[in-house]
Amino acid sequence: MQQQSKQSKPTPHIRPIEQSDIPAVADIIRRVMTEFKAVGCGYSINDAEVDDMYTAYLPEGSEFFVVELGDQILGCGGYAPLNGGNDDTCELRKMYFLPALRGTGTGVRLLELCLERAGLYGYRQCYLETMAGMEQARKLYEKYGFKYLEEAMGCTGHTSCGTRMVRYI
Repeated sequence: MQQQSKQSKPTPHIRPIEQSDIPAVADIIRRVMTEFKAVGCGYSINDAEVDDMYTAYLPEGSEFFVVELGDQILGCGGYAPLNGGNDDTCELRKMYFLPALRGTGTGVRLLELCLERAGLYGYRQCYLETMAGMEQARKLYEKYGFKYLEEAMGCTGHTSCGTRMVRYI
């Protein structure tokens, strides 16, 4: 009896955003935000940077990554200084995955990369905003030591995101 060779699944690859990724990243952000009904005033779907995430993350203290599987970009996320926050605080921003990427462990990898890189840059705490309906994301953040906050930090403009969290790096 011959043994069948097992096809290994391709591993998602995380890399820095490139200018050519702009349309795919904007599409991911809009699709995921729409899926979770986060489309009105006070959500990040309305941020001007959505249409050019490459340029928005060029300044020092900012990095943005895409997640590729094969030749498709299926996820993204990054960090940048928290607008209106202390110099030692960054914000985890626009970490969104299409359904095909969820549950693969890639969220863990991207979160760890962002926290590591932010710490190397000199940030001492990382802030984020999410929504109650994004349960998988909230569980991941809890697992990695993020604590819930009653009040928002900084001035993100995301007044409709009711879940705010922070952790020390």
